[in-house]
Amino acid sequence: MALAPGERDLRRLPKAHLHLHFTGSMRHPTLVELAARDGITLPDALVEEWPPRLSAADEKGWFRFQRLYDVARSVLRTEDDVRRLVREAAEDDVRDGGQWLELQVDPSGYAARFGGITAFAELVLDAVREASAATGLAMAVVVAANRTRHPLDARTLARLAAQYAGRGVVGFGLSNDERRGRTSDFAPAFAIAGRAGLLRTPHGGELLGPRSVRTCVDVLGADRLGHGVRAAEDPDVLRGVVDRGVALEVCPTSNVALGVYPDLASVPVPALLSAGATLALGADDPLLFGSRLAAQYDAVRHAHGLDDATLARLARMSVRASCAPEDHKAAMETGIDSWLSG
Repeated sequence: MALAPGERDLRRLPKAHLHLHFTGSMRHPTLVELAARDGITLPDALVEEWPPRLSAADEKGWFRFQRLYDVARSVLRTEDDVRRLVREAAEDDVRDGGQWLELQVDPSGYAARFGGITAFAELVLDAVREASAATGLAMAVVVAANRTRHPLDARTLARLAAQYAGRGVVGFGLSNDERRGRTSDFAPAFAIAGRAGLLRTPHGGELLGPRSVRTCVDVLGADRLGHGVRAAEDPDVLRGVVDRGVALEVCPTSNVALGVYPDLASVPVPALLSAGATLALGADDPLLFGSRLAAQYDAVRHAHGLDDATLARLARMSVRASCAPEDHKAAMETGIDSWLSG
């Protein structure tokens, strides 16, 4: 990451990472190595053309994105593979200045290979504990349901998440193509998560506009929103997000890669900040989008001409929107102050 004269190193800025998907956190060399080990032929988009050219402007584009995601998931065959993925994700965040990571995972995507959703959830939680001890990065898990599956499956996952509330799981999410199914059908699952004291953080306001944001907030009771950037298109919706204190997990490079915005300068970070919204920058799926946590800060720094005080403000927002313990939040904020004054 090249620094212009007078720019502070963003990799030294303490930050919390609140939007990182389990499979999508995999390092590209790890994907290639594990595929070769088991004789899995990767599509050119994951080898010669990496990072792949993507678009989710229509169902065909999203299907291609999902197909690449499924191929990546298929290379994880053993418990050691899972532990390696989690450890490397932690190492990458530490390198980028991350001091708290909430890793989002859908156990149903691995259940058949790893003995069921409970067994896989326990494996991931154990891998998180190991990686945290090895790297010094404080970590937690968000269990996420899949919009393309039946809402009853989401209830099952919500009960699973509730079972581990306070034991490594801090939240419950809802991912995949938000144009599929009806968001309101997942309200019972989010009610289960809410009763267990879990943070509710569904994806919304990315591929669909402000109405999706409103539904996630009003019907699912979202405490944070995965993406949520398109709230900027409706002042009333955005005002509601701000008034309720709903943080937005903004992922600039994935927004551009998937065609939500034509370029980084169009991602409405300044407008959201001006409206008083709480933002937490995240990498989403580095395996498919080619950039990790610090790169998100670098992207908005140069696309919008943000100064270091604003970048520190963004890092502070990520900390305050996290599920980190209060003493850890305080330590991260002290580190942010030191970065800004140094």
